Amino acid sequence: MSVTYIDAIHLAQQELLGERNDVFLYGQDIGGFGGAFKATKGLQEEFPSRVLDSPISEDAMVGMAIGAAISGMRPIVEMQFADFSSIAFNQIANHAGTHYYRTGVPVPITIRLPCGGTPGSGPFHSQMVETLYAHYPGIIVATPATVSDAYHLLKESVEINDPVVFCEHKFLYRWLKTAEIHPKALPLGVARITRPGKHATVVTYSAMVHEAVRAADRLAKEGWEIEVVDLRSVKPLDLDTVIASVARTGRLLALGEAFPWGGVTAEVVSRVVAEGFHLLDAPPLRLNAKDTPIPYHPDLWAAHRPTPESIVEKLRELLNL
Repeated sequence: MSVTYIDAIHLAQQELLGERNDVFLYGQDIGGFGGAFKATKGLQEEFPSRVLDSPISEDAMVGMAIGAAISGMRPIVEMQFADFSSIAFNQIANHAGTHYYRTGVPVPITIRLPCGGTPGSGPFHSQMVETLYAHYPGIIVATPATVSDAYHLLKESVEINDPVVFCEHKFLYRWLKTAEIHPKALPLGVARITRPGKHATVVTYSAMVHEAVRAADRLAKEGWEIEVVDLRSVKPLDLDTVIASVARTGRLLALGEAFPWGGVTAEVVSRVVAEGFHLLDAPPLRLNAKDTPIPYHPDLWAAHRPTPESIVEKLRELLNL
């Protein structure tokens, strides 16, 4: 019996509802339908008063959740797609993110964002939005890349008194499986060395962790040992683990599925150059998706985002600098 990434998210929500009376779920069609990706399937039957269908208004959904959180609840809001969260941007960034600073009253909401690309999804259902929310003070941004992190980070997010944007990658939902959820977890804000190495460091997060490992496996056949760092959250950013990895390898590739202008990869490179320049044996490189709207056609989509092939090519460039 295996556990998928989406199973882990479902289980975390089921346990949270059972463990805490102040948790409720809110989102479009999450009740009888079970949500767009079935992350809440069957939970309304088990907890009928705390798994609630919302109107088709992301702005209203988050506004209601903020009010409930101020009143002592810990809502989990499900967006059907991360892209649609832009409709609630004012509520998330300007209200939830600033409320504690302005009033001293916390807003413990968790906003689940099914993010990232899948073949054929196109420009309105495939975006990585973590950079938008990481830019604003007061908001935590989680980016789980493993089944166990999908479970543990979601449960931890609900315990946090700040608003958490929980970026769960759709491509991992049913493809990523494990025999069981690991009983222990690193805390949110601590990165993980997914694959040790000594010749170059790849710093990445979410689904790109797996693409980086595939690329590292290919280069291992040529004698290169590539270290892969999974950030696990992009706000807070665990720079200590990143710097320690660069100290071991002397080379850095910052990898992300998001658009290239600004963003997490730019932040990683900037911070490493500012605080660990003396550790570098070569200029750091970045690899992101193309700076275009995300294409529908599966072949074009595969060319749009980083792949093991393009990561290998970029790493070879880095290793030869």
